[in-house]
Amino acid sequence: MPFSSAAINRCNLPPWVIASPAFNSHPQRLEIQGVRAAHRLLFDQLACLETREKRGLQFHDYMDVSFQLHQWEQQATERGRKSLKNSYLRFLRGWMFDANSIEGAVLKGWVESRIGLPPTYHKGPIEDIHGEAYFRYLTERMKGSARTSALLLQLDLLYEFGQYELEREKGGLGHCTLFRGVQDFSEQRILKPLGKNRHLIRLNNLTSFTTDFERAWEFGTRVMQVEVPTPKIFFRCDLLPRALLKGEEEVLVIGGDFEIKILTGG
Repeated sequence: MPFSSAAINRCNLPPWVIASPAFNSHPQRLEIQGVRAAHRLLFDQLACLETREKRGLQFHDYMDVSFQLHQWEQQATERGRKSLKNSYLRFLRGWMFDANSIEGAVLKGWVESRIGLPPTYHKGPIEDIHGEAYFRYLTERMKGSARTSALLLQLDLLYEFGQYELEREKGGLGHCTLFRGVQDFSEQRILKPLGKNRHLIRLNNLTSFTTDFERAWEFGTRVMQVEVPTPKIFFRCDLLPRALLKGEEEVLVIGGDFEIKILTGG
């Protein structure tokens, strides 16, 4: 079952490479075209700050000024005010409340646009780009994107900021052990078994995991354990101060074909 992907994307590797298990085992740096060069001042500022808290606040302040997020009250129309008020934070919060929301469709749309991987699920399975399920997802994606000025550009910078922080934390590229609770594993897109409790599965183009093993049990009778390469972490919630975003244990992972281990509970 081949992975359906776009012919092009906006990063330095083709979609089929990013989606592959080989990429997960031997990751390479993913760069969204032109983002770090365009915002070199921000990354120079971050390099001078010693704590994650300070860097998170500096990032938000930079976003605030660059995208004029603080000027929403000065807009003459309600649409103009909402366009600035509904910043990247609104969409992260919306995802954490419901990944199948309009905000969730927008974040999945960012992955499709920039990485080249379309979603496999949004309010139901998406089998191909010609079906009704894909059309419903596109409709919500467009509605959500219309709410906010330059939203995809904000998400570009959010991803690059997260990658900067993860590389600084790990001293380069690496892997993170993450967990996800599931009620019915048979509903996953299982590509093939790999041995006892191990499988190759296809994850949705954006999926929530947690760094907390015990927390994952709260969401299912089984837990998927996966080694995620840092370039496939779209965002980790603890990279921003809690004053801006709660949900420290949640990690948003860019999908593809992953080798996973299933842990069963009593």
